[in-house]
Amino acid sequence: MRTLISTAFISLDGFMEAPGGEPGYRNSGWTFKDVEFVPEAFEIKEREQQEATAILMGRVSYEAFSPVWPDMEEFARYKTMPKYVVSTTLTEDELVSNWGETTILRSLDQVAALKESEGGPIIIHGSTSLNHGLSDAGLIDRYHLLVYPLLLGAGKRLFSTTDKDTQKLTLVEHEVYPNGVQKQVFDVVR
Repeated sequence: MRTLISTAFISLDGFMEAPGGEPGYRNSGWTFKDVEFVPEAFEIKEREQQEATAILMGRVSYEAFSPVWPDMEEFARYKTMPKYVVSTTLTEDELVSNWGETTILRSLDQVAALKESEGGPIIIHGSTSLNHGLSDAGLIDRYHLLVYPLLLGAGKRLFSTTDKDTQKLTLVEHEVYPNGVQKQVFDVVR
């Protein structure tokens, strides 16, 4: 079974909206505007590219990443790996042609089947709604979090607010950087 890894920049109060400066959110760009840049905090991002064998994202994240990431040198490895977009509305003709193999999945059942297939880890970038659905369905295996020392107060949350049983996590890696950012890697206990 493949490992499904959710990776996110989140505020201390659990918000993940618009860390890279995406328009329309009052705190847009909070990862670089409000906290000093410390390069070593991003080691995990390079490692994710080396370890992942596929990318999974929702339609909104695909529409945000696909015009930009294919031409960014720091995401060169992602250009060659398979991408899966979970969407009931995205069509084949809306996929970009310069970002490699991309498959549209129409349901969480198709994501579960993908997890059962041969291959290595699948990384989920962004994709708030998809993260909620995957977590609620028990499909996420690991979280890679860079937690910023900020309270944003509002926005899209990484974690679902669905009333469900406790989900235990095991901390497998952590580090605190001089700018207050914390790396936290958790495995989901089954």
